[in-house]
Amino acid sequence: MRVAVTGTPGTGKTTATELLASRSSDSGADDDSHPDLEVIHLNRVLEDDGLYTEVDTDRDSKVADLAAIGEWLEGRDEVVIESHLAHHFDADRVAVLRCRPETLEERLLERGETAAKARENAESEALDVILSEAVDEHGLESVYEIDTTDREPAAVADELAAVAAGERDPSAGDVDFVGYLT
Repeated sequence: MRVAVTGTPGTGKTTATELLASRSSDSGADDDSHPDLEVIHLNRVLEDDGLYTEVDTDRDSKVADLAAIGEWLEGRDEVVIESHLAHHFDADRVAVLRCRPETLEERLLERGETAAKARENAESEALDVILSEAVDEHGLESVYEIDTTDREPAAVADELAAVAAGERDPSAGDVDFVGYLT
């Protein structure tokens, strides 16, 4: 079972998947409530292994080499893949973390992003960009939308565990932030 955890930067992917991984390693594989899943943070892999094609100086970011990352992922099947890029790769289930754009913008500014980058990501969230890409790539039956806006990271990790265990029904299109754009 390969689970992709994706979403706009700032939605809580890394925090929630780190909690999920710590629960898995603390409980062992015999505990059904916390399946033994390795978490791969793709952004770290991209950095550590140099799996990017160039640096976009305007956005202060690296342009991922999706083909190279796909090759790197080959044979890694019982995993949770975390990144805003995770939905671009083969997965049995795709959890798309969502966050109210105003809250997302605040989170990104607090962690040091520029106002322009924070605004761009908030607009992307309002337009459902990553959700739409995930549905296009994997189909409605494989996408699980989770609103993280007013949830503690532990509750988000619980939702991710439910997705991984097949205890949650797919959902996409339940969260609507388009009003942010008006």
